[in-house]
Amino acid sequence: MKPFTPDQHQAKKRFGQNFLHDYGVIERIVKCIQPKESDNIIEIGPGLGALTREILPHSKKIAVIELDRDVIPKLKFNCDRAGELTIYEQDALKTDFNQFSQAGIMRVVGNLPYNISTPILFHLFQFLPTIQDMHFMLQKEVVERIVAQPGSKTYGRLSVMTQYYCHAQMLFLVPPESFDPPPKVDSAIVRLKPREEKLAVADFELFSGLVSDAFNQRRKTIRNVWKKRISAQELVDVGLDAGARPENLALEDFIKVANYVASTR
Repeated sequence: MKPFTPDQHQAKKRFGQNFLHDYGVIERIVKCIQPKESDNIIEIGPGLGALTREILPHSKKIAVIELDRDVIPKLKFNCDRAGELTIYEQDALKTDFNQFSQAGIMRVVGNLPYNISTPILFHLFQFLPTIQDMHFMLQKEVVERIVAQPGSKTYGRLSVMTQYYCHAQMLFLVPPESFDPPPKVDSAIVRLKPREEKLAVADFELFSGLVSDAFNQRRKTIRNVWKKRISAQELVDVGLDAGARPENLALEDFIKVANYVASTR
């Protein structure tokens, strides 16, 4: 019997399902991941197993997190005899990823539901000490924001916070016709590698709050955005232009301000 295909399963909007079926794209993703037998690979949202069954011949085993119970029997069938498949029927946003680290440092992959991709990323950031790398299919616009550099229109909170945790790289674009049903937007593959050494932030909550405040008022100057936390002269003292806008500050600048404010409390 042939594998189940996307046209044999009703995609559920509430799960943000768009099933990848373009074998050329799948092959490129596998080449980017370069899975090995020694790898502890965790896949989020495998769906019908289009990527899963191409990773398994290399890794021999994979653990997957799938919330849609109706797709699981078809996933099992499609991956039959490809390797050892362990399925966790649960919500990735509520998953304690430390449970997987007992099998070794994790490599996390997945075609993330676009409606909750950012919350999933921030959830995973809690487990970075046990993660080697992450490869995700995301909305192209989200990947552009993740990898954006200071001075660009797409640079914002997601850029700063993701780059605080990880080195980020956009690998390639994926058109809507590679999916069934096709999404209304282009997609992209991103690679996230946790920083080997954490950046020196004295008070993480303060740092995160300063970044959020800045990009909630991104058209204002940092003098005005942070006036309740730091004076214009103090901004100059730490080496910044008080008339600059948040989008012009590098990650290191946000850390510099956060550490200065923390030291003067």
